[in-house]
Amino acid sequence: GCQHGRCLVLITVFFQIICVLLLINNILLHITITAERDLIKSYKNTVEEFNQTINSLQDNYTDLMIEIHQLQNNFNSLSQKNLETRVKDLTAEKKQLHRDFDFLNKKGTVFFFMSMIEIHQLDSRQYCRDRGADLVIINTEEKQERVWIGLSDREEDEGNMKWVDNSTLKQGFWLNGEPNNQGGNEDCIELMPSNPVLNNWNDLPCSYCMNIVPLINTVQIILSPWIKVKWK
Repeated sequence: GCQHGRCLVLITVFFQIICVLLLINNILLHITITAERDLIKSYKNTVEEFNQTINSLQDNYTDLMIEIHQLQNNFNSLSQKNLETRVKDLTAEKKQLHRDFDFLNKKGTVFFFMSMIEIHQLDSRQYCRDRGADLVIINTEEKQERVWIGLSDREEDEGNMKWVDNSTLKQGFWLNGEPNNQGGNEDCIELMPSNPVLNNWNDLPCSYCMNIVPLINTVQIILSPWIKVKWK
C-alpha cells in the first residue's frame, strides 16, 4: 500500500511539472506571437508611410511638371512678344533713318567731334583745322543742347563776343551773372552741362584746359569718333 501511494505522489508531481512546463511554453509562445505581431504592425506602418511618401512625391512631381510647362509657355509667349516688339522697333528705326537720310540729303549734315584730350583755347582752333574742321558755332537751341563751344572776345573789345568765323554773337545761353570777366582775363567761353541747358555758358581764361568740339560739314562719310547730329 505504501508503494502504491508513493507512485501516486510521483505521478501527481510529474503531471504538475508537465503543467508548469506547458504554462511556461504558452507564456513564451504568447510573448513571441505578440512581438511578431507588433513587428508586423510596425512593418505595415512603415510600408504605409513609404507609400504615402511615394504618393506625395508623385503629386509634387506632377505639380512641378505642370509649373514647368506653364513657365515654358510663358517664356515662349514672352520671347515671341519680345521678338515682335524688337521687329516693331527696328521697323520704326528703319523708317526714321529713311526720313533722316531724305532730310539730310536736302539740308546737309553736320558732325561734331569730341576731343579726347584737354587743351587751352588758344590752340583749340588749330587743333580743329588740322582735322578739317573748326570750332563749333552755336546759334540754335538744338546745337546748344549737344556741344561744347569756342567763343571769345580775346581779339575784340571786352564783351564783344565773336565766333571763330568772325560772326558776332546774336544769341547767348549764359549762366546767371555771366559773362563777368572775373579777374579781367576771362575772354573764352565754356559750356557747363551740369547747369540748365539754356543757361550754361561761362566765360573763363583762355589758358584753361578743357575738351573741345570741332565741327565739320559733310554729306559723304561718317567715321568714329565723329558724332552725327540731326537738326530738327
